[in-house]
This record gives sequence, C-alpha cells and structure tokens, in this order.
Amino acid sequence: MRRKINIPLNRMEGDLEISVELSGGVVKDAWSSGTMFRGIENLLKGRGALDGLVITPRICGICSTTHLLAAARALDMICGADVPDNARRVRNIAIMTEHIQSDMRHAFLMFAVDFTNRAYKKHSLYEEAVRRYSPLKGITALETIAETRRALEIVAILGGQWPHSSFMVPGGVVALPGASDILQCKNQLRSFRQWYERRVLGCSIERWLEIKSGEELEEWLEESGAHRDGEIGFYIRFSREAGLQKTGAGHGNFLSFGSLEMPEETSVEAGGSPHFVKAGFAVGTDVRDFDQEKIAEHVAHSWFKGYEGGRHPFSGITAPSFDGAETGRYSWAKAPRYDGKPAETGPLAEMIIAENPLFTDLLASGGPSVYTRELARLARPSMLMPAMEIWLDEIIKSGSSFYNKPGDVPDGDGFGLIEAARGALGHWVRIKDSKIEQYQVITPTAWHASPRDSNGVRGPFEEALVGVEVKDAKNPVELGHVIRSYDPCLVCTVHSIDAFNGAGFLKLA
Repeated sequence: MRRKINIPLNRMEGDLEISVELSGGVVKDAWSSGTMFRGIENLLKGRGALDGLVITPRICGICSTTHLLAAARALDMICGADVPDNARRVRNIAIMTEHIQSDMRHAFLMFAVDFTNRAYKKHSLYEEAVRRYSPLKGITALETIAETRRALEIVAILGGQWPHSSFMVPGGVVALPGASDILQCKNQLRSFRQWYERRVLGCSIERWLEIKSGEELEEWLEESGAHRDGEIGFYIRFSREAGLQKTGAGHGNFLSFGSLEMPEETSVEAGGSPHFVKAGFAVGTDVRDFDQEKIAEHVAHSWFKGYEGGRHPFSGITAPSFDGAETGRYSWAKAPRYDGKPAETGPLAEMIIAENPLFTDLLASGGPSVYTRELARLARPSMLMPAMEIWLDEIIKSGSSFYNKPGDVPDGDGFGLIEAARGALGHWVRIKDSKIEQYQVITPTAWHASPRDSNGVRGPFEEALVGVEVKDAKNPVELGHVIRSYDPCLVCTVHSIDAFNGAGFLKLA
C-alpha cells in the first residue's frame, strides 16, 4: 500500500516541509518544499551600490559573515579592487571561524540529538548518546555551546561584532586589528583547538590528518581508547550500528565554488590553487574544472513566474507567482543546477573536490551517505585551524596594509563565489548608474532543498530520501538523519512570511 506523509522537522534554520510517498515502509518518492518566499533580491533593486554589504548579511544569522564576503567580492570584481594580503587573511580567518563553530553546533546540537530518539533505545550506545547529546543537558552539547561562543569572539574582534558585521568592503577591510587584537584571536583559537582535539578527535590534529584511507581510519579507531571515545570515534561506532553508511546517497554529484582567497605571500600550502578551498565539480570521484557560466536556476516547480529551462543568475528573475491553484509547483525555493545537473555542496563536496585521500577512498568504496557526509563536517575544522594559525602569525609579521581604496563603484557586473559553512554560496550583482540593477543569491540550501527542475529531476534532498526504509512512520528518525546530514538552512533559501501558510509554521498532514 502506498501513502503520502508530511515529515515535521525541527532543529534547523527556517521552515522546510518534506513529503514522502511510502510503500512497504520504503520511500518511493519525495518532495522538498520551502514554505516562505525570499524577497531579498527584489528588496535590493534600486538601492545604492554598496547597500548589499549591509543588507545581505541579514539574510542569515548563522553565516552572515559569509554573505558579507560574497557581497564584497562581487564588488571587488566590479571595481577591479586590489585587495591587500592582510585583508585576505582577515577575511579568511573570519569566515573560517564561522565555519568551525557552525560545524560543531550543527553536529552536536542539531544532528546528534537524533541519537537520543526513542527509536534507538535498543542501540548499544543509546545511554551514552543521551549523556552526550540531550538538549541543554548533554555534556557535549553544553561544552559545544560554551566553546563555540568563545570562538566567535574572533569574528567580533576582527569585525566589530557577530553576527551581521559590515567590516568587509571593496578593496579590503575597514576594521584594522592591532597586535593585541591578533594575540586575543590566537588565544581564542588555541583554546578552541585544544577542546576540539580533546573532545572531538581524541588526538592531535596532526595525527588525524595522517589518516589517508578507510583502512587507516579503522586502525586509528582501534589505536586508543581516546580515539574511540572522542566524538568522531563515538560517531563512527554509533552510525555503523545504526546503518547510516547505507542511507541517504543522493545523486553523487559534488560542487564547490572555491573559497578563502590565497594571499600572494604566505606559507600556507594550496597546491597552486588561488583558493585554499578548491573549486570544482565532481561526478563521484571524477573531479572536473569549475565554470560559473554553467550555473542556472530552474523554476518549473517553484512558485515563481515561469520561463523555459534554466537561467543564469545574471538573467535570473525573482517574481513570485502563487494563487493556491497551480499544479506541479510546490516550493518557494528555486532549483539551481550545474551543467544541467543537481549537486551536493558542503564539507563532503569540498573534501572530494580537494581529492582528500580519506574521503575519496570512503566515497569510492561505499558511495555518499549520511555517515560520510556528517563525518566530513566533523573533520573539516582539522583542515582549517592550522591555516588560521599561520595567517594570524603572518598578519603580525607582514605590516599594516588592510585596505586599498578602489574609488567609486562603476557600472558593471560582478560575482562573489565562496564556500559558506553549508557549501557553495554565490552573489551575482549588476550595477548601473551607481545603483543595484540586478542581485541574485544562490545559497547552499537552495542547491540541496531545491524542487524538481524543468526536466523533472529531483533535488538533492528528494533524491537522497528515495529508498530509505522507515521503521515507524509516526517517528521517521531515518528521514531526519538524511535531511540533517546536509545541515539545512531555509532562512537563507526563503525569507518573507507568506499568507497561505499563516505564521509560517509547518503544515502537518
């Protein structure tokens, strides 16, 4: 017997409605619906050329600094700005701080809470999961709140506040940190690293980065009790018994816009790439060059005025169209595609594009899954913090140039493409007569939560849900694992409250 159910999802940013069709307890089809309209692009039209620097960080309170950098980089391009090395370092450190705190908050305050679900009462590690992850009581949950709050002071020191700072501008940054500021940042980062190594890894970052394959991961896990009892070790053991390595595969396409612009003079290694986080597109482990011209947004199944096929963001239209009677349209999210294909973005995609040996091996041997996706998020801070430490030292050693004035913003087109905590984020901007004529934003969750495109191809959430076995339709924890493994943030994808859904709450079947 087939039946369709709506899945309520909490512990995430924004309002998402997931509907699935079950047959014999297995998902046969799925629909992802963003239930509120985002009007930021329309709000920006006609405003001053620099207004995006103030308005777009308000898109999201979790990754506001990332939106600021995307807006600034789009204007850098239009102005032909020469950004000093120290400005690049400050920008990068602020974004990396936002990443490492978001990764830990998501992992232990959003994702791992499902390990305390009653569905796992017979799991051998259930009681320990409750001790660690119970909301506002679990030992790891409480430590995560405290440690990430302290880490975010780095952004406040560098940018004046967090969230919603505006210290990045075309040509660099306007908050100029002194030696004492950098020393404070180093102390905060040192403290966070010590906690991460003790609580999350159970070893030094250097030891973790020695792991190059699934086989070596097994050896590491058995190497010491500290490895097994650290959060990554516990996650591996719990996930395997729960079968998370066998669920949530999705399309198997991966996208990274590239991020963290390399200073011209630095001892940080990036393998010749202009970005510390490499850009690319991969089908499985086959990594290809990235070309932003291949990005397009479809609206065939979205509540927007229609057009044929997909449109590049520079010619994109954000014109809402909803009368409650349209058929085939079911989301306020558009459907971004790369070279005509849906794509997963975020920590796992970054690892695959960078050809990280551990995650390339895990993907090649077992394919994408909830297990691999969340493991990449848990491990990402180990890739970022060593570079952050070097760049903080280089700021002190390399002088005081943080800004090169580019002059007035001329007419022209520019885009800012970076990696937010959840993956590929892009701002496309057109300036005419010193005002914003066109502004389009594609967020990571727009990629993930997209509805079907003009060809009827499911979005990543939808595809990853197909084939998932649901043991109890009244408590579909398995579906929550799949969606949360992408770290959804619907407030970035949709914004204004809509009339048809009252106060914007989930409509439950």
